Amino acid sequence: MKKIFAIVLSSIAISSIQAQDINDALRFSQTDLNGTARFRAMGGAFGALGGDFSALNINPAGSLIFANNQVGFTLTDYNNSNNSNYFEKNTKANSNSFALNQAGAVFVFNNEDTSSDWRKFAFSLNYENARNLDNSIFSAGTNPNNSVDKYFLSYANGVSYGNINNYYFDELYYNEQQAYFGVKSHILYPTSDTSFETNVAPGGNYYQENRIHSTGYNSKVAFNFAAQYSDKWLFGMNLNSHFLDYRQSSGFYESNNNPKYVTGSTVDIIRFSNDLYTYGSGFSFQLGTIFKPIKQVRLGLAYESPTWYKLTDELSQRVTTSGYGLNSTQNNTLYSSVTIDPNTTMIFVPYNLQSPGKWTGSFACIFGKRGLISIDLSSKNYNNTTYRPKGDFSSTNTYMNNNLTCAKEVRLGGEFKIKKVSLRSGYRYEQSPYKDRTTVGALSGFSGGLGYNFGSTKLDFAYSHTKRDYDQQFFSQGLTDAARIKSVINTFSLTLLFEL
Repeated sequence: MKKIFAIVLSSIAISSIQAQDINDALRFSQTDLNGTARFRAMGGAFGALGGDFSALNINPAGSLIFANNQVGFTLTDYNNSNNSNYFEKNTKANSNSFALNQAGAVFVFNNEDTSSDWRKFAFSLNYENARNLDNSIFSAGTNPNNSVDKYFLSYANGVSYGNINNYYFDELYYNEQQAYFGVKSHILYPTSDTSFETNVAPGGNYYQENRIHSTGYNSKVAFNFAAQYSDKWLFGMNLNSHFLDYRQSSGFYESNNNPKYVTGSTVDIIRFSNDLYTYGSGFSFQLGTIFKPIKQVRLGLAYESPTWYKLTDELSQRVTTSGYGLNSTQNNTLYSSVTIDPNTTMIFVPYNLQSPGKWTGSFACIFGKRGLISIDLSSKNYNNTTYRPKGDFSSTNTYMNNNLTCAKEVRLGGEFKIKKVSLRSGYRYEQSPYKDRTTVGALSGFSGGLGYNFGSTKLDFAYSHTKRDYDQQFFSQGLTDAARIKSVINTFSLTLLFEL
């Protein structure tokens, strides 16, 4: 496939399936409850608890809770179920994936200088997939009012028809390209050089389908260092490298049986396909401390910086229409099809995304060797999410600042030990990142699991269940009607740990 490099201003390249918008920002700013099986089983409530590879992603001081050197890895099976409601029609799509989502090693060193108050040091390296991006969504229903022609019209009006006819596709700006698809496929026709009308017959009742299939990951590698001062204070720091790879294929279909125009073309079937590839890397850091006022109690406080991403988008599009008079406007009784495929992948100018930072306060109570309870409270201000250069993304950044808010999260976990067997359970609740609390709803979930200690080897298993409702717009302008998605994610994780 031919590729070109397109210098396109983001202000004319905003669509939920094309380029950088609020949906992408949230997709890459939110994280799942990923990590070790013990971490998942206990709802991720490890900020003050420590002693787990995934606990380091909450509070980096937690590496000092390890009693000795360890290595471990985790395998996870993800099952996503999405129930969609679009104009009262219910549809469903499922996806399943299997991955190595965690691998790490920790090395603990006791200070042999007994006169020093610095008692212990720890170094660790941990890889985790912060968010699994594999997913499938299918929505279908009859829209009583709006056709996808409004999407193309929203870009076309104001664009020069002369530019569309006289320049190659890869020489056009993004809004001109969308107008190009509309005109060349006969969805639109010009009434002057800069104004257009539609060939989609009015009357409403447009049957529409939208399929979205995505694959990818948002992972990070944490380089951890921690030190213990006296018997009460633990301090830690993470330097994180992030890696993002996301592919999304979407296919939109529309049909109608409205009466055709007496003269000229009439389009009654439209297929619009988009293939988006986003990739890049990022950096963040974390600071944390754990205080042990008494042996049984631990208090934690941790800060996670924003993640500073540098990302690139690649996009290919194609449109197919069917109707009367598409090849000959002099004979509107002839039914035919037209496909517009430039066979071109647009490579957008790299851009930066800053995700919001996060604060976490934690409490844990240890009941000797019998068990424990733990709670984490986190706060993440999503309206600090920012695209850069700010001048190119001013409208998107303003929209996010006006519509996103600070989301609180609570995680609860417990563990009960019976000799070598550990029984675990957890709960998680996270507020919506939107001020209206409905565009994306709150997330809630529960989890459970068990572990067995073989001595120098440990085996842990966990099951977790989360659910969240949200609105899924097919396009962010023109046709902005949304399907309501009820998303349910079930995961099964298995962790194997070895003491060194």
